[in-house]
Amino acid sequence: MNASKLSAFVAYTGRDKALSQLIFNGISKANSVDACPTRYEPWEYNDIAGNHLLSPILEGIDTSPFVVADITYLNPNVVYEIGFAIGRKKKVLLIRNSDYEGDRDLSKTVGIFDTIGYSSYRTEDDLRNKLTSHVSLHALPFEITVNSKAPVYVMPNNGNSAASTHLISRVKKARYRYRSFSSTEDVRLSATDAIAQVAQSAGIISMLDGDNLEQTVRALFITGLADGMDKPSLLLSPYMAETPLDVRDKARPYKHPNDIADIIADFCPEINAKLQESLPPPIIAPNLLGRISVGDPTAENEMTTLENYYLQTDQYLRASRGEVNLVVGRKGAGKTALFIRLRDTTRADKRNIVVDLKPESYQLLKLKDEILEHLAEGSKQHLITAFWEYLILLEVTYKLLEKDRHTHRFNHNIHDLYEKLEEIYVGGEGIAEGDFSERIMQLSQRLSENYSSKVNENATKITGQNLTELLYSHDLKSLKEVLSQYLEHKHNVLVLFDNLDKSWSTIGVDKTDATTLRCLIDASRKVERDMQKRGHTFRCIVFVRNDVYQHLMANSPDYGKEMRATLDWSDADLLRELLRLRLISSLGEEFEEASFQDIWAGISESHVFGEESSSFVIDRSLMRPRNVLKLFGHARAFAVNFRKEKIDQEDFYKGLKAYSQDLLVELDRELSDVFPDAQDLLYYFIDSPSVLTLDQLYRVMSEAAIPENRQETLRDFLLYHGVIGLHMDDKDQYIFDVGYDLKQILVRVKRLGVEANFVLNPAFAPALEIKDQLIEKQSSFTLK
Repeated sequence: MNASKLSAFVAYTGRDKALSQLIFNGISKANSVDACPTRYEPWEYNDIAGNHLLSPILEGIDTSPFVVADITYLNPNVVYEIGFAIGRKKKVLLIRNSDYEGDRDLSKTVGIFDTIGYSSYRTEDDLRNKLTSHVSLHALPFEITVNSKAPVYVMPNNGNSAASTHLISRVKKARYRYRSFSSTEDVRLSATDAIAQVAQSAGIISMLDGDNLEQTVRALFITGLADGMDKPSLLLSPYMAETPLDVRDKARPYKHPNDIADIIADFCPEINAKLQESLPPPIIAPNLLGRISVGDPTAENEMTTLENYYLQTDQYLRASRGEVNLVVGRKGAGKTALFIRLRDTTRADKRNIVVDLKPESYQLLKLKDEILEHLAEGSKQHLITAFWEYLILLEVTYKLLEKDRHTHRFNHNIHDLYEKLEEIYVGGEGIAEGDFSERIMQLSQRLSENYSSKVNENATKITGQNLTELLYSHDLKSLKEVLSQYLEHKHNVLVLFDNLDKSWSTIGVDKTDATTLRCLIDASRKVERDMQKRGHTFRCIVFVRNDVYQHLMANSPDYGKEMRATLDWSDADLLRELLRLRLISSLGEEFEEASFQDIWAGISESHVFGEESSSFVIDRSLMRPRNVLKLFGHARAFAVNFRKEKIDQEDFYKGLKAYSQDLLVELDRELSDVFPDAQDLLYYFIDSPSVLTLDQLYRVMSEAAIPENRQETLRDFLLYHGVIGLHMDDKDQYIFDVGYDLKQILVRVKRLGVEANFVLNPAFAPALEIKDQLIEKQSSFTLK
């Protein structure tokens, strides 16, 4: 043997003994030709268990100037080795015996090898001549540049299979954008495309299918490519399915599609590590976890700092342009934050008048108990609307007098008007100084006393037009006239109402509460229209909980006519931007242009429990900013307490447990605020399975003493709040997944009938100890 000859690896199948012998003999003849610069090393027994060792084969490919592979039969191991060699940037000479039918049809259907090109031979001498002729060493060209925007390449086994559905779902859960090959979309896989897709990936996931040879060939080829390029690769295989020897130790078997979640969870760190190799290091250095802050989850506590990181949403911009008179949103959706920013930005212009009012229901209890409960519905509406209209006018007047208390003396344009307005305001009986809560309570109390006095005097109930006489202690016509004249010297007037529903009793709200809210909205529009007719830029905006508004106003004839901005969050990236703004605010100006990904990489592990870590937080927030801040704050606190540089899986787990208990208490109160029958209902889901049938759901309600005729309404209410979602094969569907359009979910529920299944939101899993949603089983740490 000529020691100076290079050794080239030859791969072929042993399935057909005659063909195998022909190839072996052809190789031997080629090796006997002294002039041939290459010595060919066959691996004849590729398919025989016990004789096949993968490491020597891969080492042989690594040391070979090129590789020869016979594709007469598409042997799975040979397919993997071809992919590995191409990934190693080796020239691969494909050969095929034209006298054998072999896997000709399969090869055409798969589409890989005819797009590379191959040489045909018939006899041993033909093969000898091929091998002793000049073989170009030019490998297929490709660049290994990771696509950071979509770093994962996925090849599911079938787009309609449960296993494929779980695979795609878990990749999305890990928040990796991905590219994929689907046999339902593309009939054949081009080798050029496969090489390019793998080359730009930080992770490759493929699935074997024992019943589909085309899928197996494609999966093994891209797995070989990935391993050749040193890319992280995951090969999923059905449990007990026959696995090719080359990948037997590599393939990850799954018994049930649900097992795929844990397998993907284990694989995510490999993807992220590879991705970080190709990306610039995060701009945030370690040890900054203690410096960062995301502010207070409660907007009222952020009045002095909110301007530093407030996210200007479309709803905010519409409100600032005067396009809405009603802002609705769930608790924690950001109503108060919008209220604060709108107030502060408007009053930054000294010419503007901002009246921010936060009436709470307890301030109206005396009025409600002593008057409203005794009036007919028409009289009740008349009185409450007049009450709110009167209150708005008085509060705008009070704000003007307060604002110009000193400056009017030196301003001849408003001096006389100020004194006239003050005379009218102070001349009214019972108007006290102090804060707004004192003034509204005094007005309510005075009206109640006047009403009681008049009833005792006449020994009858007061109704109709006499009610307003009991309310007004000012000459309302004169007040409006002088107020209008005064506003001619001002710019804009903005009246903001918040908190009316904040203190409603947990025993629920009644018809009078609904009327109070309806009349506030009507009165604010009435005053607004009146002042705008007089030529003033005058706007009133009422802030109210979305669930309360819909629950109380659904039967109103004017329901839906308001210019309304709804603070419903459905875009996870918008919540990430909210977090980013808060994070960079605490890090300084040098980080103003930093992306969320760069900042997050410096303070948190990329993946926890198989999910991208920021998605782990957002998916359990019920898509509410306050909850995002709470869960992140809990997890960060645990990490800081243990002096960690980053928030890790253990911190997120502990943070979730603390947050889950908070959420359980808050949502139970929120539900019972507007639906008294639901008080303590959530607690009855303790120890429930995560997925419940319709019967199981109603059984829990029955145990919580929910009347049978109310159970369907309660079910819809739980869906509306995101406490439960509709369990689907591909992805569980919650209210925020359908743009908060409950009808979309209810139509699907109706179609499914008794077959409908519901899933409890995983945010409640630790508090309710929902066993099949608890994440301890995936934990790599020991809980004390």
